[in-house]
Order: sequence, then C-alpha cells, then structure tokens
Amino acid sequence: MNTSKFAKPIAWFLLAGLVFMTVSPIGMRPHTVTSVNLDRVLAYVAVGVAFSLAYPRRWLTVILSLIVGAIAIEYLQYLSPTRHPRFHDALVKAIGASLGGIAGCIFNKVVLPKLER
Repeated sequence: MNTSKFAKPIAWFLLAGLVFMTVSPIGMRPHTVTSVNLDRVLAYVAVGVAFSLAYPRRWLTVILSLIVGAIAIEYLQYLSPTRHPRFHDALVKAIGASLGGIAGCIFNKVVLPKLER
C-alpha cells in the first residue's frame, strides 16, 4: 500500500490552508464549537500525520520542519493588521505538529505493515 502517493497532495493542501488561516484577517477565520487552542492542535496534528504518511522515511525531518514552520507561520501574522503573533500560539501549534508527526510515524511502522499482510 503506497499511502505517500495520496498523502503528499493532502499534506501540502492542508499546509496551504494553515498558512492561509494563520495569516488572513481575523474575520476570515472559520468559527468552530471548540476552543481556539484545540482548533490549533487538531489542525497541526492533521498536518503532522499527513506529512509523516507522505514522507515516511523522513518523519523526524517532518516534525522538526513543522515546528520551525509553525513558529514562522505564526510570525507571518505581523503582515496582517488584525492579527497578533504570540509565542503561546506557536507553541501550541508546534505541540500539535509533533503529536501528529509521531502518530503518523507510529501508523507507518505499526499499522501499515499489518494492513499489508
């Protein structure tokens, strides 16, 4: 089963959505029923899982890149007058990316081999 074939476009699409949601004016942010921090964590978990599935041999690079990317994307908010970057927000995003990357790695190493039998 070649999950990376499907995961690559999904991962990059999700990342583009995160960049858009992070940098766009606050009024364009979607409203959800969960807390903002939970939204952030879940979004970055999804991206972390998708990138770990897309690049299974590079899971550590994926996690480190997403952590650096989370901080960089957060600071891109300086470009928007209605947004304000905060270290706490970047930290929450980095934690979500790490959890997602680890979950994707575990899926690749534990679950996929069982499915391929």
